[in-house]
Amino acid sequence: MQSTRNIRSLGLEDHDRLNKELGGGIPRGSIVLMEGDYGAGKSAISQRMTYGFCEEETTVSLLSTELTVGGFLDQMNSLSYDVVDHLLDERLLFLHADLDTGGVLSGESDDDSRMDLLNRLMEAEVMWTADVIVIDTFDAILRNDPTFESLIRKNEERQAALEIISFFRDMISEGKIVVLTVDPSTVDGDAIGPFRAIADVFIELEMVEVGNDVRRQINVKRFAGMGEQVGDTIGYSVRSGTGIVIESRSVA
Repeated sequence: MQSTRNIRSLGLEDHDRLNKELGGGIPRGSIVLMEGDYGAGKSAISQRMTYGFCEEETTVSLLSTELTVGGFLDQMNSLSYDVVDHLLDERLLFLHADLDTGGVLSGESDDDSRMDLLNRLMEAEVMWTADVIVIDTFDAILRNDPTFESLIRKNEERQAALEIISFFRDMISEGKIVVLTVDPSTVDGDAIGPFRAIADVFIELEMVEVGNDVRRQINVKRFAGMGEQVGDTIGYSVRSGTGIVIESRSVA
């Protein structure tokens, strides 16, 4: 059995089976790419991961392109993921990416020009001191970065991705985990391709119609350095007042 020292547990073993289904946690030094269309559950899964990591005393930075801190606290409370103590103890750092005003980090603004978002992201040193860094959603950063956008228009996708990928590699070389959520319907496949190629853990979230029901599932496409065996397909639901619930694999 592989030593669990190289795995960061997602915790909450008595709450749900997510950690068990994912082999006991996420390997240190991993880039995790989580893809899914709007409504597939990217934010809910990343929020569950964030809370579980914090409960295991792992430090987390979460950058959200959608939620303000108030919205984040409301969302976490609705899922029964109480992160207030983790925020107060500085185990969790929450940052809001205010893309409407051209800034990446809330509280920062620049009226003179539309900022180079990826560079600002990489230069936000406080964000990268945590054990785990979650960016939800990463595609929004890519779509709003003028340099990346310009290179994509010139069909230079790999060049556009190279700098940020190199930065991510530096981060994971220190044993950190970087979690990126992406809505593939909002960006060109060639633009996201390089990130798929370098992801150590590649997960697709999808909604599947079964009769009159819509079921959510986690499809594990790649999982390098896993602890215990990881299932290919994990059914789950998101329930108010409970959070993530792992469903039975049997389909009626």
